[in-house]
This record gives sequence, structure tokens and C-alpha cells, in this order.
Amino acid sequence: MENMTKSEDLEPVGDPSKIRLDISGEVLDRAIESSQEYLLSCQDEEGYWVDELEANVTISAELIFFMHFTDRLDSAKQDQIVKYLLHLQREDGSWPLFYGGLCDINSTVEAYMALKMAGLPANQEEMVRARQAIFANGGIKKTRVFTKMFLAMFGQLSWNDCPAVPVEIILLPNSFFFNIYEISSWSRGTVVPLSVVRSLEPVHELPEGRDVQELFTEKDGDLDFKPDGLPFTSWKNTFIYLDRLTKVVGKFPWKPFRKKALRKIEQWTLEHQEDEGDFGGIQPAMFNALLALNLLGYANDHPACVKGMEAVDRFLLEKEGRLWMQACVSPLWDTAIAANALLDSGLPSDHPALINAGEWIVSKQVIKRGDWQVKNPGAEPGGWAFEFYNELYPDTDDTAEILLFLNRVDMPDNRWKLSECQRAMDWLLSMQSKSGGWGAFDMDNDKEVLNEIPFADHKALLDPPTVDVTSRILWMLSQWGFNKQHPQVQRAIQFVKERQEVDGCWFGRWGVNYIYGSFLALNGLNAIGEDMKAPFSRKAVVWLEAHQNEDGGWGETCQSYAEPSLRGRGKSTASQTAWALLGLIAADEAESSAVKRGVRYLIETQNDSGEFSGSWWEDEFTGTGFPVHFFIKYHMYQHFFPLMALSRYRQAAGGKGH
Repeated sequence: MENMTKSEDLEPVGDPSKIRLDISGEVLDRAIESSQEYLLSCQDEEGYWVDELEANVTISAELIFFMHFTDRLDSAKQDQIVKYLLHLQREDGSWPLFYGGLCDINSTVEAYMALKMAGLPANQEEMVRARQAIFANGGIKKTRVFTKMFLAMFGQLSWNDCPAVPVEIILLPNSFFFNIYEISSWSRGTVVPLSVVRSLEPVHELPEGRDVQELFTEKDGDLDFKPDGLPFTSWKNTFIYLDRLTKVVGKFPWKPFRKKALRKIEQWTLEHQEDEGDFGGIQPAMFNALLALNLLGYANDHPACVKGMEAVDRFLLEKEGRLWMQACVSPLWDTAIAANALLDSGLPSDHPALINAGEWIVSKQVIKRGDWQVKNPGAEPGGWAFEFYNELYPDTDDTAEILLFLNRVDMPDNRWKLSECQRAMDWLLSMQSKSGGWGAFDMDNDKEVLNEIPFADHKALLDPPTVDVTSRILWMLSQWGFNKQHPQVQRAIQFVKERQEVDGCWFGRWGVNYIYGSFLALNGLNAIGEDMKAPFSRKAVVWLEAHQNEDGGWGETCQSYAEPSLRGRGKSTASQTAWALLGLIAADEAESSAVKRGVRYLIETQNDSGEFSGSWWEDEFTGTGFPVHFFIKYHMYQHFFPLMALSRYRQAAGGKGH
């Protein structure tokens, strides 16, 4: 974890517009070997790779909220988080969702509130600038549901201004149209315990001078959701009126199912805690589970709470006196892709680093049943999760990438391939949705109408099948001997092809954005044997080539989710350039001038001296948590995807060892 850095820590690279290296032969080999060496140097002695998973500042601001609300204040940690928040504040006083993005009102309000709770006075220059940014961007009225709930928890606005999340939803049968298993795993792990907070409506009074009432204006007098028509004129209006009715009913003193619901949520929450203390492997689920237990009377020294806090602490990172929290950690994901990139680069399949990685991965296979079994009761467990500890929520994307690697590594005892890998394959195939695609954590989790619930203003309540996940699975299946005649493969191919955009690209759900989706679609379709001279491929090639930047690289801003006209446009980055190259190479375009320019861009922007020699750097976020609303920078992406792209180019061009 010590290899985390920012761009100012790195040696500057040459100006790509002025340098024109020969990208063949020794130059290419040297770039690949240098990247290989850097990646090998980052491997943990246990066999895995992992680096920072960077997100917006709300993740750390909410740690300050959490410490105050649960009487766990650690002043030293709080001071370090304050330094982190101020370090990332921009000149205009705001905080963005992603590097270089617009002001994010939620991040800015939550950062301001955390700083004020930590003792910064309202007249401090940074606070004045933050307030100006908040007012200029719509103020409290523009904040999302989660931000309003934090304000309500500390008495800054009324709980009536927050959508209802009654605890009684836990009692709805699985056969009911809406139940907790019709929403995504991340929503489920967050909403179930959060319903305790919302239903009990607790208020933690802030000391004098620590409130944020100065953020409220006359416009914020009525913050409740407003319908634009009568009930039943739209799902949105229907749900808003239903929310109002739920709030009215919730005021009645007679709540016949309240105690039963609270007991069931308590049980559900405890059953969903990992032995190591984690809840769902993500910050919102961890915080909300601990908040719920706190409100249900669990003392801070209760074993479940102690383990939960140990899990929270494992998500913390520290550098130069600053402390921040990750939203999640990605060791299995990072390890599988790093290993596949090293194999692409020519590292022997029995190399000790790869064997070490393989043994560690095999030890992390999920062999217990989780939430996925509700819709898939006949399947046996066998997948892999994303995090160190998250056995209730294995995911199809990680499982596919891991199976790609395990098919290639040559471990001393390969007998496990006949058992563990077959078990994983069976589980993965069983998770295919009716549409022919795969979601990440659940099957057929696609009732779009549920995203109209007022609580779901982030529009990410679901986990529907996606092109990027489905394409990675096609890619993996081809390496394990599946062909186009297999009925599940046929359905998956059709799923991907039907979702190609009119201009030739594909939407990327888990990476930014159309470049990511197009890379995986082309890789998957090529691997499974589709004709790469067919119109679908030619259209994608034209789209990728049309979006290459003048410097030879590719980039796409996270803003393309909110503004599709920006698709494929943005400052060049190492990871997105690698994705575009991988897509073009899969489309049999390795000899094209666009590919050669992209390869040259990667070689010329590779760090060639110092501690980070052989690596790349990008400030931009290229990972997606929730489209439009939450983005991630995987710090490993800038290292292993360029290595993969350069290596695949060398293979296609008939270079070293081919």
C-alpha cells in the first residue's frame, strides 16, 4: 500500500507530440519488461496485488459523522481526515465526484459539514469558499437522499424531508413485487440497516457552533419530493404519493409489525457480517450496519461492533499526515488482472509469482451460500468475491477474470482445476439472466421501475445484466473450450450484439465508459469466434479510431454518463488508451496507424526513472461505481492494462516469443 502516489510525485515524461520512437523490436520489448518488473515489485508476499481504490470525499467525511454519532470520536483521526479534506478542496471551494469534474453538491455539503463538526469556524477562508460553491450550485435543495439523511441525523433538517424507508420492508415475502431481494446486493446491504436509522429517526445534537444552519436559505424551506402529476400518471408520481402515505402511517403510535421487523433486521444484519467483521465489503453497508446495531442497543464493545470497527480500520489509508477511507478494496480483481497481464507479457505460466497468486486466489474461493441463492436456489456456490472478505456476495465479473487466469497458470498440483474451477464454472453459468446477459451479483435483478422510488435518487438500486460483464464471461468461456453452438453462449452473443449503440460503441457499466464497454464487447465477441470483418466490428473500429486524441491516446470523461454527447472524449489516460488498443487489436486492427499511434503514446508516457520506473500515472478516474453518481480510480488500472495492451500488440505483430 506504500506505492500510492500522486502525479506531482512522479518524474515528468517527455512531450508525446515531439517524440517519435520506433515502437517495434527492442523499444517495445524494453517497455514491456520494465512494466513487468514494476508489476512484480508490487506483489504482496502472500501472493496478491492490491492498491488504492480512490473515490470522492464523502466516504471519509462520513467517517467523521459516524464517529460523532456513535460516540467513537478519535480526535487524532479526525484531524488527519480534516487535512485530507482540505488537501482535496479546489480553488472554487468545491469538491468533485471525480478528478477534474464539476462541483458535486453532495460531496461539498458533506465535506463542509464534516469540517464544521471537526471544529473549523464558518469564517475560515476554506469554509467561506465552500459555502459560496454550495450556494452557486443549488444549495441543500439539490442534495441527494443520503446527504439529507446525514443532515437529519444531526438535527439540521427534519426527517420528514427524507423519503420513508420503513423497517417493515424486511417482512415482505420474496414472492412480493418489491422485496429486499429485488434490489441490488449493494443496495440491500445498505438499505436494510439504514431502514432502522430512518424509521427510528434519531437525532444527535451538535454542540453550539458545530451546526451548519448557515447553509440553509429560504429556498430550502420545503425539501420534500414533489410530484408533477396525480398518482398513477407515472411510476415516479405513484411512488411519491406512496412515500407520503407511508410517512403518515408511520406517525401512528400503533405499529403492530415494528418489533418483529426490528428483530428480523437485527438477525439479518448479524448473519450478513463476515467472520472478519466486514458487512458487504463496502463502506455504506459497514457504516449503516454499525449504526443500526448502535440504535438497537449494542454497546461499542460488543464483539460484532468491535469486529466491525476493525473492518472499517482496514479500509483506511494514511499518507503525509492525511487519513482517508476507501469505499471498498479490490485484491481479487487486481490480482487476477495483474496476473493475466503478466501472462500476456510472456511471463512463464509456472513463474513463482503466478503460482503464488494462483494459490492465494484458490484459497479465497467462496464455498458458502449467499444472497444470490434466493433467485438461484438450485446452484452450488463456487465463485469469487472482489474484496478480501465478502463471502456472501461473490460476483460474476471477478469469477470470470479469475477463471481466465486459472486456466493459464501452471501450478504444481493442477488437480484443483477439475474440482474448484468446475464448481466455479457451474456457479457462473447458473447466474445467467433470462435476457442472456449477466449482472454482477444477482440474476434477473432488473425491475427498472424500482429506480423511481424516491429513496433511489441515485438510480442504482438494481444490478441488471450488462454488456461489459457478459463480454468478459464470453471471453473466459472461449478459453475453457466453449463455442458458439453452446446455447448459453448463443444467448450471450445475442445480448451483446443487440446492445451495440447506433454509432458503433457499447455502454460501459463498470468502467468509463463507452471505451470500456467497446473494449470488452470486441474482446468477448472475437474470442468466442465472431467474424471481426462483420458490420458490428467495423462500426466499432470506426468509432474507436474517430475518438483517438491527437497525442495518440484515448480518454473519456466520467461526465459522459450524464452527457452521452461526450462519449469517447476526454484527456488521454493510460488505462483507457489500453482499452481502446485491446479492442482494436481484437478487431484485427493491430497493423493500423491508430493502433501504432496508441502504442507509441503508451511507450512515450511510461515512467522511465525513479521508484515508479516502468509504471504509468493518470489522475483521472476510469472506474465506475454507479453511473452519473459515483466513480472510482483503481490505482492498479494504470499499471496492468497498459502492460496487457502492449503485450497483446507484440503478440499480434509477431514480436518476441511469437
